[in-house]
Amino acid sequence: MRFWDTSAILPLLVTEKESVLCRRLLEDDPEMLVWVLTPTEIYSACYRKVREGMLGEDVISDVRSRLMVLETCWSTVVSFEVVQAIATRLLAVHPLRAADALQLAAALVAFEERPIGAEFVSLDARLNHAAQREGFQILPDDPANRSASPCACK
Repeated sequence: MRFWDTSAILPLLVTEKESVLCRRLLEDDPEMLVWVLTPTEIYSACYRKVREGMLGEDVISDVRSRLMVLETCWSTVVSFEVVQAIATRLLAVHPLRAADALQLAAALVAFEERPIGAEFVSLDARLNHAAQREGFQILPDDPANRSASPCACK
């Protein structure tokens, strides 16, 4: 079971250059762990893309349908107070945005703060760096498939 950041889930729902890679990772291990606010981040990213003209408004209903199916494959981390406390620590030691700190904190909670060997799926370079420093194995493991800058989907 792998923890999935929003940046890696979005290509499963809309066509992006990383879609094939993310689908391959999901096929390899279809059990997903996600933060409870991940769907909100997904909709935020999609509506931003609609506003910027990168997606048509009609795609949102497809995303909603695909997301409902995908949600049947995942377990959700919902421990708000514990996640918030860990996220606060992460913000002090890593250059993360609040949403990214919450994602990483949720992953830490999911693995009982012992992430050594646990897999973290993300396309966000800054978040990947912090997750790796916290002990996670980062996927995709090919640096050529990761963004050089933090994911702009949030």
